[in-house]
Amino acid sequence: MSNRLVEVKNLKQYFKAPGSLLKPKFVKAVDDVNLHIDKGETLGLVGESGCGKTTVGRTMIRLYDPTSGSIFYDGKDITKANMFPYRRKMQIVFQDPYASLDPRMTVGDIVGEALDIHRLASGKKDRNERIIRLLDRVGLNSEHANRYPHEFSGGQRQRIGIARALAVDPEFLVCDEPISALDVSIQAQIVNMFEDLQRDLGLTYLFIAHDLSVVKHISNRIGVMYLGKIVELADNYELIFHSVHPYTKSLISAIPVADPVKSRERQRIILEGDVPSPLNPPSGCRFRTRCRYATDICAQKEPDFTQVASGHFAACHHLGLA
Repeated sequence: MSNRLVEVKNLKQYFKAPGSLLKPKFVKAVDDVNLHIDKGETLGLVGESGCGKTTVGRTMIRLYDPTSGSIFYDGKDITKANMFPYRRKMQIVFQDPYASLDPRMTVGDIVGEALDIHRLASGKKDRNERIIRLLDRVGLNSEHANRYPHEFSGGQRQRIGIARALAVDPEFLVCDEPISALDVSIQAQIVNMFEDLQRDLGLTYLFIAHDLSVVKHISNRIGVMYLGKIVELADNYELIFHSVHPYTKSLISAIPVADPVKSRERQRIILEGDVPSPLNPPSGCRFRTRCRYATDICAQKEPDFTQVASGHFAACHHLGLA
């Protein structure tokens, strides 16, 4: 049996933009992405803001219906399937703990809503016990169940969001930048909690972030996105120490180093210019407008996503130079 839990093939997600009826424009948020996540694995997805990371995660669990491509869960094609049975298996922790919780609902009702929808509790007593157990698992207590979201800090609200996602005993969790809105002092606690939950419950994660230093800590494999495309994919160690794509090398050079001597010795790779608009992406290689190695072929032909080592893939015409 295959060990793959989630897989997407040739995934595209285009959003219609304001424009002419005769010539409609589309934001190509995700454009021909292929990746898979094995059971019990954490796949990290990194890239600059607006590169399509969140859209990949939301489309993967069908919060968005894909424009084209296929989505498989545990070997079954769910691209057009009824998602209600899969909502118990696939959940998401949203980025903003302030916007993702209903301010009019108590914490008990927020966490218990999924129990009600999927009829997982045998009665009111069982429902309350389940809610208290879920809150306890994420570091909250029973007294918090009767409070409202505005009474909590950002870190506590994110814990509530995690408890809500765990309520249906999922197998796969999309973690959509779950620590980016939190204080640095709280981020490590949340990351450690995700690791503990994975160990105890056997969860599989898609961990989305723009901070490569966090992703390298929690992930087994890492995918790097740029303007709707995966440009490099490899296991944790391989990507950090043997990256081959110029964009990945730039991201890695920006990771802070605690040692001031080593930090001064490092050479930062500063990218010039801004990310092009996904409404009108560059021809050929999408990174070419900011790449120091770009040549004519980069504008003429899109690079193939090729294997450069065991389990290590990259899309670049000049892998030997980067």
